[in-house]
Amino acid sequence: MASFESEKQDYAERLYKAYENRQAFGKEQIPESLNPCLAYEIQQAVTAKKAQNGEPLAGYKISLTSPETQQLFSSEKPLYGALTAPAISGNTIELSSMLSPLIEIELIFLIQEDIDAADSTAAILEKTLVAPGIEVPDSRFTEWFPNISLGQVIADSAVAGRIVVGKPAQGRSYDQLDQVRSELFLDGEPIASGSSSEVLGHPVNAIKWLAAELEEHGSKLKRGLTVSSGTFILPKPLQKGRYEARYEGIGTVELTVH
Repeated sequence: MASFESEKQDYAERLYKAYENRQAFGKEQIPESLNPCLAYEIQQAVTAKKAQNGEPLAGYKISLTSPETQQLFSSEKPLYGALTAPAISGNTIELSSMLSPLIEIELIFLIQEDIDAADSTAAILEKTLVAPGIEVPDSRFTEWFPNISLGQVIADSAVAGRIVVGKPAQGRSYDQLDQVRSELFLDGEPIASGSSSEVLGHPVNAIKWLAAELEEHGSKLKRGLTVSSGTFILPKPLQKGRYEARYEGIGTVELTVH
């Protein structure tokens, strides 16, 4: 048992140091064969180290919410990663501050009341605000996408990087969030588009899944947290320039990358 605990803490320390020093490492340093249970324990240990060093938990990101992204990592269900306070980004990012970042378009849920696994989708919508968002995944592994294993993704906080949150839309119904179309622009040119139906059929399903999954791991989706609910598109490499994500009926959000 002591050896197992020591090994887990060693992997967590490697990931935390890579995060702290902004220095990625090869995937051979953490086993590809990590099972999800152990991988989540490593993720929790990394999150605890961040909290000890002044970075409190601020929310979660949900990944692998479409059949296409699940297939990339040989998974039959989504996964989640913890977001600490610095991950909730402003509208400007220095490309040099990231390791190997990508960009995705996602709806962001702002938790206004604690959410239980038993809550209906209607109850979840009553307890949240929905905002247009951009996610910038990043990993502590070199050459990571899509070349690392499911366990490595989970251990690395679901490759958490930054999220950008636009102005929340008030009182959106289930139907209003169904099949929302979004388009991503770079310097005024469209580069990707997708639908909210890519996110487990409907993005509120992702929030319900997360609430249940967190309870299984002894946590809870609490008031004040921010959740990036899942990508509408396959991720693209982040480049310098001005990005804009437009969501039908929700709003727009911008990100400038220097």
